[in-house]
Amino acid sequence: MVYIKVKCNVPRIMITAASSNSGKTTITTSLLKAFSMRGKNVSAYKSGPDYIDPMFHREVVKIPSRNLDEFMIGENNCKYVLCKNSKDADISIIEGVMGYYDGIGTNTSCSTYELAKLLDCPVILVLNCKGMAASVCALIEGFKNFREKSNIKGVILNDISKGLYGYYKNIIESNTDVKVYGYLPYLQDCKLESRHLGLVTAQEIGNLEDIVKKLGEASLKTIDLEGLYELALNSSVLEYEESNIETVGKTKIAVAMDKAFCFYYRDNLDLFEQLGAEIVEFSPLNDKELPKDIGGLYLGGGYPELYMKELSENKSMLKDLKEKINMGLPTFAECGGYMYLMESFKDENAIEHNLVGAIEGQSNMTKSLENFGYATLVANCDNLMCNKGQSINVHEFHYSTSTNKGSSFTAKKPQSEKRYDCIIADETKFMGYPHFHFLGNIGFARNFIEKCTEYSTENCYNNSKNRRTQL
Repeated sequence: MVYIKVKCNVPRIMITAASSNSGKTTITTSLLKAFSMRGKNVSAYKSGPDYIDPMFHREVVKIPSRNLDEFMIGENNCKYVLCKNSKDADISIIEGVMGYYDGIGTNTSCSTYELAKLLDCPVILVLNCKGMAASVCALIEGFKNFREKSNIKGVILNDISKGLYGYYKNIIESNTDVKVYGYLPYLQDCKLESRHLGLVTAQEIGNLEDIVKKLGEASLKTIDLEGLYELALNSSVLEYEESNIETVGKTKIAVAMDKAFCFYYRDNLDLFEQLGAEIVEFSPLNDKELPKDIGGLYLGGGYPELYMKELSENKSMLKDLKEKINMGLPTFAECGGYMYLMESFKDENAIEHNLVGAIEGQSNMTKSLENFGYATLVANCDNLMCNKGQSINVHEFHYSTSTNKGSSFTAKKPQSEKRYDCIIADETKFMGYPHFHFLGNIGFARNFIEKCTEYSTENCYNNSKNRRTQL
């Protein structure tokens, strides 16, 4: 693979906070909409592995939002993804994850702070000042000085009134050297609901367009967009190495895409396309069978547990999936997609829902997160994606468990001695709870597309042979 050194100038800011549930997504969404309403081309990004926040970003800017995750894709690829997808943007807005300094274990590894430092990105801290006066300055100073090069350049105050804004702005700017870039008032009808994996998905909110419009209109009135834009324009030039990804063959990949299966990294799909695949979307909820003439299958994560009745009642889809997978259709399934391919799911009322049955086992929901967080997977055998001994970084985020987690890979938690077996994999199947970002190891994606291409070629030959026989 050939690597080319590239320099790029991306006007950018990062939105962060002291902790989760501080209003990062609301502020980010409002800024994306406000800048768009001002006629700016905006690109959006999310620090870390989260799927749901980028869905909200995409609904605003109408182009995919990307994940920037140092653990999963590495430092160089974080720069690559940002630069590649910001070429036509006037400003790029990156939403942080958790609290600014929260990383792996007891340090700041892979935190929003580390990403901001890597990207030399100006940072805006979202604050809720309720119950504080001058103490808010101590909070700001603490975040600004906790580590060197914090890059915290300003704050936006969340959920406060117009009357209190002037009071807090005066306190902060007279006691610190941090600029206050405005505020967002409390907007009851703009609240984004949550569930066990975070916010509900963007497509589940029927009035999302109205909510986003109200947020944008509020930001136009209360946030210093000109100041933020000027801050973004002063960002430094980035340098990275870009890999020359060549096509390995032509094939079609069926990708499950509906309310039940919607957790995908857009960069994974883009990489498949760069390698020669055509993405064909289908719905396990609504379609009766798989798309025609496909060479591979990709079932991502999502919320299948909420739609088990509908999924189990779509018998023709279940039958077609099982037949095609058992006949050797190259199949990659992660988390929710892996649950769907098992024999059944037992819900909270102990009702068993029969599913595809391409692999043995049953899944069910639990009360707590299972194997939550990052891990490094090492292959215990040759398989669809890689050879024995090869590795890739992944993450897990699920409340379900299963009776058959697989043993094709060993997972090792970072900064921990914890290890566990996972993944069911052979020459044509790769299924399990971990989520993958293939920029972390492009070889996994290349092997998958090569296998899908072989399957497509063999099927094309067999179909042609059958037609000649009939003639």
